[in-house]
Parts: sequence; C-alpha cells; structure tokens
Amino acid sequence: MTTACDARRDDMDRDDKVYVAGHRGLVGSALVCALNAAGHTRILTRTHAELDLTRQADVERFFHREQPRYVLLAAAKVGGIHANNTYRAEFIFENLMLQTNVLHAAHRNGVERLLFLGSSCVYPRDCPQPMREEHLLTGPLEPTNAPYAVAKIAGLTMCAAYNNQYGTSFVAVMPTNLYGPNDNFDLDNAHVLAALLRKAHEAKLCGARSVEVWGSGAPRREFLHVDDLAAACLYLMDREETLPLTNVGSGEEITIRRLAELISQIVGFDGELVFDAQRPDGAPRKLLDSSRLRRLGWAPTISLRDGIAMTYEWYRRWAATPSAAAVRASE
Repeated sequence: MTTACDARRDDMDRDDKVYVAGHRGLVGSALVCALNAAGHTRILTRTHAELDLTRQADVERFFHREQPRYVLLAAAKVGGIHANNTYRAEFIFENLMLQTNVLHAAHRNGVERLLFLGSSCVYPRDCPQPMREEHLLTGPLEPTNAPYAVAKIAGLTMCAAYNNQYGTSFVAVMPTNLYGPNDNFDLDNAHVLAALLRKAHEAKLCGARSVEVWGSGAPRREFLHVDDLAAACLYLMDREETLPLTNVGSGEEITIRRLAELISQIVGFDGELVFDAQRPDGAPRKLLDSSRLRRLGWAPTISLRDGIAMTYEWYRRWAATPSAAAVRASE
C-alpha cells in the first residue's frame, strides 16, 4: 500500500527551508513524514514551548531570523464535539491568534507559498450535500463548533485577502474528518473515530460487555487518512498557480453506527454498542465535494478499513509506551 510517506516529489526545492507549524499533531507529523520522504533537507519545526504562535512578537522574530521559503500551517487548537462545545472561548481565541500571526509574518518576510488548513465545519450546518467550495458562508453554522468554524473562516478570508492585495501565494485547503497516527485519543477531546477506537480497544482488554457511543448513530461522516491529506497538501504546494479554496476528502461517507461496528470488527471487540441519544449528534451529514481536486489529477489511496487497521496497529504500540500510560493516568 502506498502512503504519503512513500511518495516522492521533486517540484518543491528540497534544499529550501520549509516550516511546519504544529509538527507534533496529527496533520503536522504526517506532513513532516511526507517531506522527509520527498527528500527535503531543511524542515523547520518548533514545539509550543519553543515558540508560542499566539504571541505576535515571537512569531515575527522567528520568521525574520529563519526566513522559511515555504510554510505548512497545521498548528491549531482542535477537538471533538465535546471539546468544541465546552472550550468555546479557547477555540476561537487561540486559532484566531496563531493563524493571524503566522499568515501576517509570512507575508512580511516574503514566504513564497503557504498552505492553510481549514475544516469542513466551516460549511453551513444544513449545507447541500456534497458540500462544494461555493457553499461557504451560505447559511448558519453547526452551533456546537461555531467558534472554531468562525476562526477558520477568518483564516480562509485572510488568505484570500492577502493574495488579492499583496500578491501572496497562500493556498487554503478544506480537509474532511481526519484520522491516523498521532491522533488525539483523549476521550474528553478526541474526534469520533479516535474515541471509538480507544473505547473498543480498552473494552476488549478488560472484557467489558458494551461500549457507549455518543448520539443516535444516524449522522453520516466522511473520513480521510492523514497520510492521504499530506499527499494532497504537497500536491497542491507543487502546483504553479495559487488555487482558490480546495476541498480534500475521500468521497465516501459512513454512518456513525456503521463506523462503530467497523471499528469493533477491526479491534476484535464483540460486545454491544450502546448509543446515548441524549448526547449531541452534531450536523446530520458532512460530505465534501472534492471534484475540484480530482480534476487536477489527485485522489486518495487508503481505504477506510485499511486506514483504521493501520491506525489501530499504531495505537496499540503507542498505548503500550510508558509515556502514553502517564497520559492516561492524568486524564
């Protein structure tokens, strides 16, 4: 099976500095992997302790000193429906601050090309399906994650405004729901696939008879393995023209109920799935129209079943490490 880490790309100059913001996260780590596989020799990374992206002066100093040619902005405060609905102020503040600082510093320091990651939650809650790029700002947002969505919409608008006024090359991509290695498996903050995978794994280990699933199980979601997203991002960074907002999805959707059943099969949990309809469902359906990207010649390569199996193997190794045990003990 070919993943982003196996792909070789020669279009971006491999000797130029590439700054990956958020390199420890789900997307950022996959981007670093893909860049390494493509032979890039000057990948810049900074931990949050080394560089707080919400502090404008620190970001300006970093860009002035390092002068990256390319920037992949994967840093963001993210989480599942519970985290988005609970930490609403933090989600809008931190995302607005960090993306504004990075985008402005990139412009001021002559970055040749920057890629900004949006989110499918920016589309209206009751958006026509599949969701096209033109549907942005055509209706009310899903209330549970509106602060995060508003921050991302601001970032998308900022990219377009800087391109228009300053002639920058800020590329905005809109990924669907992501999963894969280095995902967040904290049950209070995880997205649905990671949370279900952990629940099923731990239920299997302790011999539990059931696993709780939030919501009715009826909502339909689209999922994309993060290695496929990384491949799409480098594909778009390599293109000469600066494209408008571009959706990146698998083109396939699945109900939460069926997803939970699939994860149970892969994990080997044979107990009951108990759906708690008192928990929020979120948007009823979220499927991206990725035909714009398909017409450019790119398509994903990792099926959902294979991707979940790969992620589960990674999670089993991660869950067995002492550092992961310490994380679980502190949750």
